[in-house]
Amino acid sequence: MRSPHRAALVQRRGATPGPAPEPAPVEYAVAVDRYLAGASLGAASRRVYRISLTSWAWALVGRRPPGGAGRRGAVPPVVPLALLDGADAGPRLACALADRGTTTDPRTVNRELSALRSAVGWWQDQGWIAADPTARLRHVAGAALVPALTGGQVRELFRAPATLREHTLWRVIYDSAAPVDDILGLDAGRIDLAGRGAPATASQGRRHGRIRWRDGTSELLGWLLAGRPVGPVFLTDRRAPAGAAPDDVCPVTGRARMSYRRAAEIFSAATRPLDPAGRGWTLGRLRQAGLEAGAGPD
Repeated sequence: MRSPHRAALVQRRGATPGPAPEPAPVEYAVAVDRYLAGASLGAASRRVYRISLTSWAWALVGRRPPGGAGRRGAVPPVVPLALLDGADAGPRLACALADRGTTTDPRTVNRELSALRSAVGWWQDQGWIAADPTARLRHVAGAALVPALTGGQVRELFRAPATLREHTLWRVIYDSAAPVDDILGLDAGRIDLAGRGAPATASQGRRHGRIRWRDGTSELLGWLLAGRPVGPVFLTDRRAPAGAAPDDVCPVTGRARMSYRRAAEIFSAATRPLDPAGRGWTLGRLRQAGLEAGAGPD
């Protein structure tokens, strides 16, 4: 129920109304700050929400946000919150959503849309805006947004300079065509190098299966896991934060399991020089290339 309705209900019952609502902010960025200040989010989720909500500021003025890691630290344009009530806000957001989907994994696009919807609903509750420019936007389906990398692009990728961790991850994704979350969830103690595979965790309602790869990828995994018999296979560069789940921390190095978001950022940045459009590719496109080449989890 919207706050104006709640206030009217209080008055009809003869109760003393509460404090006057806070005046609506003029700027979109200030509205974002106030929304996040009152949201029940952890520090990490709050940071992700801020990045997502900030990126929509460019869309509201018909501009594209910076790409890659630079997107997180970029200064957004000054946008009046009232633009959200304008007739062109919805179409502009729809165009931005479609454009974002051509360079970003579907789960990231959908998460960003969900963050905007949540904020818009809260701003409506405060009476700061009347319209919902996200009303006609729909979460995107993965298959429509992940055209496979071509054979030539895959060859370019595996010739490009990258760390052992990145080359190994990309090889496992391409060889197995398994969901990236399952691959990032692999643990060293369950890797069968000789058998070129490992059991996959069940995700998104799927049954447990087995991830398989080729001999050359087993060799890369052996190098990557040298001295690490247990713990996550793919690790971040930093030590795990306090409170991280024990299963997501390497007992040898103290580093944390790599997240999908970080793996996607690294891949996009590494492939930007290979992409004629200068945007970089997505992990979904690499996995799709593996599927089209005949790979696939059991």
